[in-house]
Amino acid sequence: MNSQFKKGIIEMCVMGLISQKDMYGFEVIEAMAKEFDVNENTVYPILRRLTAQNYFDTYLETTGIAAPRKYYTITKEGSQRMNEYREEWTTFLQGVFNIIGGNHNER
Repeated sequence: MNSQFKKGIIEMCVMGLISQKDMYGFEVIEAMAKEFDVNENTVYPILRRLTAQNYFDTYLETTGIAAPRKYYTITKEGSQRMNEYREEWTTFLQGVFNIIGGNHNER
């Protein structure tokens, strides 16, 4: 799979997870790793970039034992972008399924 395409999908998944609930970085990695191969070298740069683009805000929460964790929360702009991703992804997948499913000749 093309690495740029994969990075875009991973970015969309990161946004999808954080749109469901606030999460800290390693929690995002753990959730994604249940579904496919991903690591911190991919996820943390995405978290930093999406925060810089104002799609996420961050806050610290103490855990009692260890250092405070940085949580990511989606912003209004992030929610709007996530909705755009969903629409684009749905359209893209429908096109792929139409082609590989043999439906492209039946339109």
